[in-house]
Amino acid sequence: MDKLQELTDKLYQEGLSKGKAEGEALLAQAKTEAEAIVKKARQEAEAILATAQKQADDLRTKAEGDTKMAALQALQATRQDLENLVVTRIADTQVKEAMSAPEFIKGIITAVAQRFSAEQSQDLSLVLPASLQSALEPFVKKELGTLLGKEVDARFSKKIAGGFTIGPKDGSYFISLTDETFADLVKEYLRPATRKLLFGE
Repeated sequence: MDKLQELTDKLYQEGLSKGKAEGEALLAQAKTEAEAIVKKARQEAEAILATAQKQADDLRTKAEGDTKMAALQALQATRQDLENLVVTRIADTQVKEAMSAPEFIKGIITAVAQRFSAEQSQDLSLVLPASLQSALEPFVKKELGTLLGKEVDARFSKKIAGGFTIGPKDGSYFISLTDETFADLVKEYLRPATRKLLFGE
């Protein structure tokens, strides 16, 4: 009986030791697997966080770049508007006054017509502002024709506020020196000086 009891106790102890060892091995394996899972989850979380941070940095950089670009474009547009305002005010006012002054118009017509006379033998055609007809018609019919030694055909139009157009009488081409075209020419000369005055460039 004692032998049986002893054998039973021995088997029980061996089973208990074996079960305990297997349990400890399973527990160690589960712990290792849990640590690996936690480590992998932590790495994935860090990767997600790093990606999110990079996307946020990229978005901030792009937003800052877009904001700077928009601000620069707004500044350039404002400077251009200011430059145009100053140049237009100066040029339009001065040119309109000059191109409506009969004596000034006479001087330009004479210089241009003499150039035509020297280079071509065609009769000339002029279109002048209707508002200056009384002041310019005698000049064109008498003085200019005599000066050039050829016929000058003059028409007066309400479509021209100031200045004139001139060209061969056959209409093959003409040169426009109206207040608008002259103002555009003057503006191109004024722009660099105005830009330097306003912005120091």
